Amino acid sequence: MKKIALYPGFFDPITLGHVEVVRRGLKLFDEIIIGVGINAQKSPMFPDELRKNWVERIFADEPNVHVTTYQELTVAYARSVGACAILRGLRNSVDYEYERTIDQVNKQLDPEMETVFLFSGRETSHLSSTIVREVIRWQGSLEGLVPEAIIPDVYQYFAS
Repeated sequence: MKKIALYPGFFDPITLGHVEVVRRGLKLFDEIIIGVGINAQKSPMFPDELRKNWVERIFADEPNVHVTTYQELTVAYARSVGACAILRGLRNSVDYEYERTIDQVNKQLDPEMETVFLFSGRETSHLSSTIVREVIRWQGSLEGLVPEAIIPDVYQYFAS
């Protein structure tokens, strides 16, 4: 049986930290489904389809990575796509406490769903989409923060 993990997130925008988690996760799972979350109560900087498109382009060379969008409880969506685990990246103890709480609720909703945490490497532990959005707002350099393939798109999006 294939080991499938769901890697959920808003990816607003996708960072090199997200990419690292997926690449490392592929060593543990046969397939990773990246679920780009859509939440009507959040106001992302970038449109849903653009975020999904970026993730698809970045992992176009990975046949075991699939990209979807979803609008439901993450644990329910994970089960609906046949995932045995939810994959999450941890940068620090703050992330750990937040993710631990979510994992406990997920276990209450679906005791069979596992969460696998991967700690960020030194090169990406400082990255978050929130920080990257601030850099974008102040027109800072995105080199080393997001995949190079999306940098022109980010600049073009704000130029139009």
